[in-house]
Amino acid sequence: MKLCYSGTSPFVRKVVVSAIELGLDNRIERQPTSAWDPATKLVEINPLSKVPALITDSGEALYDSPVICEYLDSLGGNRLFPSGAARWTALRLQALADGIMDAGVSARMEAQRPAEKQSADWAARQKAAIRRALDALEAEAASLDGQLTIGQVAVGCALGYLDFRYAADEWRKGRPKLAAWYEGFAKRPSMSTTVPKDPA
Repeated sequence: MKLCYSGTSPFVRKVVVSAIELGLDNRIERQPTSAWDPATKLVEINPLSKVPALITDSGEALYDSPVICEYLDSLGGNRLFPSGAARWTALRLQALADGIMDAGVSARMEAQRPAEKQSADWAARQKAAIRRALDALEAEAASLDGQLTIGQVAVGCALGYLDFRYAADEWRKGRPKLAAWYEGFAKRPSMSTTVPKDPA
């Protein structure tokens, strides 16, 4: 399998963490990919020109991260996507965490636009969404200690992205339960070996 990869994307990190947890990482070739490179071939794999995108061993292209993670789970013993009521909890947590990552990436992209084209209201809306989602996670932080699912993986990657791009916002303030959970979760080998960093 081949994964179109960016080391700074929280969505790519979610896929890689899932692959590691499922014992599949050694079956995936990571292909560094810039969606912003005019010469990129990414659009031939994903017409949305976004990472992550996965090419399966049979040559099929899969995107985006929820689809790729569920595909990998089907190969790795169906451990991250539980059945029954637990499935909906896991998918809801994944959606909430993906929303944090979406809002964080959107606010960052807005901040990179020319100053005269930036919208302070748009950035504030994204930051408010992140705060609400974090407060919701704080309220149910105790439930994050259960069996590992895609929900916890996504939450861990979302919090890691906030540390990476928004450390000054100090998301831990007022959220001691979530902070304590993340401190332990971040020590998992799948997390500690995938900490994002800007290219040199």
